[in-house]
Amino acid sequence: MSGLSRRVGEDGSGSVLGIALVAAMLCVLFAALPLYRGMSVRQANIDAADAAALAGADVAVGIIPGIPCEVAATVAAANGAKLASCALDGVVVTVSTKRSFLGLPLIAVATAGPPGSPPD
Repeated sequence: MSGLSRRVGEDGSGSVLGIALVAAMLCVLFAALPLYRGMSVRQANIDAADAAALAGADVAVGIIPGIPCEVAATVAAANGAKLASCALDGVVVTVSTKRSFLGLPLIAVATAGPPGSPPD
């Protein structure tokens, strides 16, 4: 023998450890993907509520023609959300949009009006 001693039974232990690390990383990845997608859908719903409120406020102020809540519903639908509620207080429009993700309802509320209008 050339002075190198070899331990019996440890052959391939590095491979097992490597496979275990890759499996653990895949488990974390597959757990994180739905959370990431859920946050993305939530933000899209918030954006749809903002856009719908702004469009409704534009109608209420007279910038574009129409009925504020109908325009808000159209804008919300164009952004993939459903208008759950719409309230008009003078020229201030408050909307609520709804989407679902994995069977869970996601609701967003937004208010828009001209500068200086009283907030809710």
